Amino acid sequence: VRSGVEYSPVGEGLGMRDFWLYAWLRRAALILAHLSGLGLSLSISVLSRPGTKFLLQIKHGRPPLSSLQYCLCMTEGILLFSAEGTIFCLKSRKSKVRFHWLCQALALLAAAVGLGFIVASKNVSELPHLVSWHSLLGSCTLAASLLQAACGVCLIFHKQLRLSASLARLKLYHATCGLLVYLLATVTVMLAMFSDWFQATVRGGVWWVLVMLPLIPALVAMNQITNAYLPRKKLSS
Repeated sequence: VRSGVEYSPVGEGLGMRDFWLYAWLRRAALILAHLSGLGLSLSISVLSRPGTKFLLQIKHGRPPLSSLQYCLCMTEGILLFSAEGTIFCLKSRKSKVRFHWLCQALALLAAAVGLGFIVASKNVSELPHLVSWHSLLGSCTLAASLLQAACGVCLIFHKQLRLSASLARLKLYHATCGLLVYLLATVTVMLAMFSDWFQATVRGGVWWVLVMLPLIPALVAMNQITNAYLPRKKLSS
């Protein structure tokens, strides 16, 4: 006997299967984003171990681990706000915000270490600075990261600073600029894989796999931010 509850046709048959399939794909993409970020960092760590071509990367002033630590921290700092959940034991919004700040602080620290390493190495080797697309875009990414951190400070201390912009608008600006910074960092890492050291170390199909890996968390982060902040139109019956 049917009850008096009115069922939506979307929840029946193929529509429900499509809904669960979409939710499953979103969760699978989130897990894949975590694994790809971690896998890329571990792969470069193995490639950067002392021996073989390790001295070549020092000579050219390209510390890959700092760049990957930067991207890994940024990735986890963004994905912990995913609607599909997080791999960390964080439930409250306040805890997520604090962990987000920790991840971004570690990312900036890794970027500062990498920048100091590059400048010192270039000066010792008497090599010119900012001569490649990787270095130019990396400098832009670091500058944008500092501006993004300042935007985050304004967001947290919104009342104390007495800013004219509303809190909701600042959150939108912060999320949009954060996505831009993350995409810049992704492209910077991908350009680093075209360096002499990386191409001399990795070749063939493995090189293509490692080049494509940064795109997975970037696409997931872009989808997460756009779904959370883009305006939606309500459907009327």
